[in-house]
Amino acid sequence: MLLSRKFFESWCDMLVAGISVHLIYAAGAFFTGGILKGATGAGAPIIAIPILTFLFDVPTAVASFTLPNLLSNLWQGWHFRKSQTTGSFAWIYGFAGLLGVVIGTVGLAHLPQALLSLMLSGVVVAYLIFRRLNQTWALSLKAARRFGPFAGLVGGLLQGAAGVSAPVSVTFLNAMKLPRATFIAVISIFFVSMSIAQVPMLIGFGILTGPLLGLSLIGTALVFAGMPIGAWLAKRLNASRF
Repeated sequence: MLLSRKFFESWCDMLVAGISVHLIYAAGAFFTGGILKGATGAGAPIIAIPILTFLFDVPTAVASFTLPNLLSNLWQGWHFRKSQTTGSFAWIYGFAGLLGVVIGTVGLAHLPQALLSLMLSGVVVAYLIFRRLNQTWALSLKAARRFGPFAGLVGGLLQGAAGVSAPVSVTFLNAMKLPRATFIAVISIFFVSMSIAQVPMLIGFGILTGPLLGLSLIGTALVFAGMPIGAWLAKRLNASRF
C-alpha cells in the first residue's frame, strides 16, 4: 500500500513538472512571437504555432493564438491606420482572408491530426525556402490588386487549417515592397478580418474552450510584452534581418 502511494505521488510530481515545462516553453513561444511581431508587424504565428503544436496539437495551438492574433493586430492596425495607403486593396485582401479562414477552420475541425501536423510542417518549410530563394521578387500594386483576392483566400485557408498564413499572406505583401508602416497597416486588417470569423467558429466547434481561452489571454499579455522589444530592435537593425 505504501509502495503504491509513493508511486502515485511520484507520478503526480512528474506530471506536474511536465505540465510546468510545457507552459514555460509555451510562454517562450508567445513572447518570442511578440518580438517578431513588434519588429516586422507580422510573423508571430510562424514562430509560436509550430512550437505550440509540438507541445500540444494543431487545434490547441491555433485556438490558443486566436486572442493574441486578434488583439495585437487591432492595436497595430489602429496605431498605423494613417499609413494604410493602398485604398480598397487592403479591405478586399482582408475579406478574401475571412472567406478562406471559414473553409480552413472547417478543415481544422474535421481533418485528422496527423494530416494537420504534416500540413503545418510543409507550409513552414516552404515559407523558409521561398524566403531564402526569392528575396528580390517584386509585385506592383496593379498586379497585387489582380492577384490579391486569390492570395488572401489561400492565406485565410492556411490560417484556418494550420494557424499560419504567412507563407502566402506575408510573402505576397512583402513582394509589393510596401513601406514598413503601410505593410503593418495592411496585414493588420487582414489578420483582424480573419479573426472575426475564426474566433466564433472555433468556439462553435468546441475547439476554443474555457481553459484555452485562459491560455490565450496569458499568451496575449506575453505577445504584447515582446512587441516593444521587437520595435526597439527594428529601429536598430536592418529590416532584412527579420
